[in-house]
Amino acid sequence: MGGTLPDIRHVVVLMLENRSFDSMLGRLYPAGDGFDGVTGAERNVWHQPDGSQQEVPVWTDPELTAEALCIPNPDPGELFDDIQVQIHGLAEPGGAVASGPSMGGFVDNYMRQPPTTPVADPKAVMHCFAPEQVPVTSALARAFGVSDRWHASAPCQTWPNRFFAHAGTANGYVNNAPVHFPYLMETVFNRLDDVGQGWRIYFHDIPQAATLARLWPSAGNFRRFEAEFARDAAAGTLPAYSFIEPRYFADVLGNRLPNDAHPPHNVAHAEALVAVVYNAVRAGPGWKHTLLVITYDEHGGCYDHVVPPPATPPDDKAPEEFHFDYFGVRVPAVIVSPYVRAGSVIRPPGLTPFDHTSLIATLRRLFGFAPLTARDAAAPDLLPALQAAPENDGPAAVTAPVLSPDPALVARAAERPANDLQASLGAAATGLPAHGTDIPAHVRQLAAAPPVVPVRHSVADAAATSAAHMQAFLD
Repeated sequence: MGGTLPDIRHVVVLMLENRSFDSMLGRLYPAGDGFDGVTGAERNVWHQPDGSQQEVPVWTDPELTAEALCIPNPDPGELFDDIQVQIHGLAEPGGAVASGPSMGGFVDNYMRQPPTTPVADPKAVMHCFAPEQVPVTSALARAFGVSDRWHASAPCQTWPNRFFAHAGTANGYVNNAPVHFPYLMETVFNRLDDVGQGWRIYFHDIPQAATLARLWPSAGNFRRFEAEFARDAAAGTLPAYSFIEPRYFADVLGNRLPNDAHPPHNVAHAEALVAVVYNAVRAGPGWKHTLLVITYDEHGGCYDHVVPPPATPPDDKAPEEFHFDYFGVRVPAVIVSPYVRAGSVIRPPGLTPFDHTSLIATLRRLFGFAPLTARDAAAPDLLPALQAAPENDGPAAVTAPVLSPDPALVARAAERPANDLQASLGAAATGLPAHGTDIPAHVRQLAAAPPVVPVRHSVADAAATSAAHMQAFLD
């Protein structure tokens, strides 16, 4: 694309949870120079407790069963220390993290997680879905574009990576917990306010973005996805920027399972959400002026073969002694717009890969505001990948499998111990200001309190806490 910007007036981002590029899209096309997917030769070595070794290659369970669509089960490790092992491997079995990145530590790290039910299978983290197992994501990637050069912003958990998407920094924190309220980083949403552009965060149960204190005066910009997104798209009233968060919790009353794709949640529910989002924007009057990005916050311990490259540190904040000087593992990124040529494999023009701050960089070029941090200032944006004219309408609609979960399955999911993300969201919800609260005073009170360490209650308990405090924030 030349110097003229495409007529993009609406950027929509759906950010799902905890899957690597190889695990979701590594088999989309044959691997080669034009697409950096899996060849089938990729493998990790499992160093077993008895001193023996076992090679574990990438593989695909060809079934379309719920069991196959929940792999890996149990959930892999995703703490900062886990990710260091996954990327670098171990210097020796049971020893320290190796110095050089090899992408060879996924199986070893997985098999060193605390014992769970079901018992961990070393193959699970090496699993790669076939395109027909993730049919909506695959169809949109082929009908529009996919990037095989999109990395998580940091080798960290969910919260730091989502903070990078919103603020261009994680404020120095590498894990979800403890919860370090108040999070006072300037955000892309504030920048949009500064230049007179609208934004909304559409959510299902609770948005992680609500932890950002500079958004608290704008509670009216948080909208319930199921009630409002499709309606807004149909009315042509989507703002300049829409950020969508999935359902993180099982919902017993609504008989709904999480649709975030976080292992071991069934990816079919995330596929259904992707279809709803695409169909809404595709049918709306704003389609010709829309850029939709479907991506994941981080890899969640799932295997990917590409070594994360060096990154520009966002700032000098390093309370946990990591300087954010290299990216996280690759994650899926599907780029949808009538300005995207069908079948595109989208890569940045230079050596710096796309990451979540590329969302900020893209918005910055479209709407004209200053960078938030050194990271988003250095990030490549998506506009060079767009065509000069909106010539690709793609499919009029995509179809996802109809899902009607057994109420007993939903009830069991709600009774499980909350995962790390769910527990952190439940803890964070207690820090949200209720509607009408003096926000500056509330921020001072939070700043004077110690960090909050989440308690691992059940999914249902964390969901109820989140729902109650989110409703009080909105009311």
